[in-house]
Amino acid sequence: MTTHSEEKIVVLVNGIPASGKSTLTRALAEQFGLPVLTLDGLKEPFMASFAPVDRQRNRQLGCAAYQAIWNVVAQAPTRCIYIIDAWFGFQPREVLQQGLQKANVTRVLELWLAITPDDAVTRYQSRLTDRMPGHPGAEYLPELRKLAETAQPMGLGPVLQLDARDPDEAAAFAWLQRQLRVPIAAQPALSASG
Repeated sequence: MTTHSEEKIVVLVNGIPASGKSTLTRALAEQFGLPVLTLDGLKEPFMASFAPVDRQRNRQLGCAAYQAIWNVVAQAPTRCIYIIDAWFGFQPREVLQQGLQKANVTRVLELWLAITPDDAVTRYQSRLTDRMPGHPGAEYLPELRKLAETAQPMGLGPVLQLDARDPDEAAAFAWLQRQLRVPIAAQPALSASG
């Protein structure tokens, strides 16, 4: 039997671009004192080094950063809990499952930021001038709108859905605190089939 101290847990802060992942991630990290890995945090130094970056190169760097996240988690001790901020739906679900297996993750917790298409477009558009060159620009807005209509959480473990318009941080803190106290035997097992 696996004991609580032998667990390797990741907390996925998931949502489409402009859903508020970074803000929630910072609040969770401060509240719980947990380390954070972000897709943009790993990708953007390379974007700066290899500028100019087009959409194809941005995607390649995103895929490499995604793999780097699982390499870091794999090297961490089992008792280390990472908060991971990313739009996990940019890759097939199987890629996430492979990364979790590679990193020997035993439990996945997910906070999903649900956002309406209108809110996603408005937020993304308002941040265009603040984004590092190489991220998609205004041409991405129609694609983002369609994405907001269909995007779903990954659902590989317990999921807390939050309204991106006004995420209830207190509810997120309470939910995560409860989840972190649940022993692994009470959690559904991770499997390759989902």
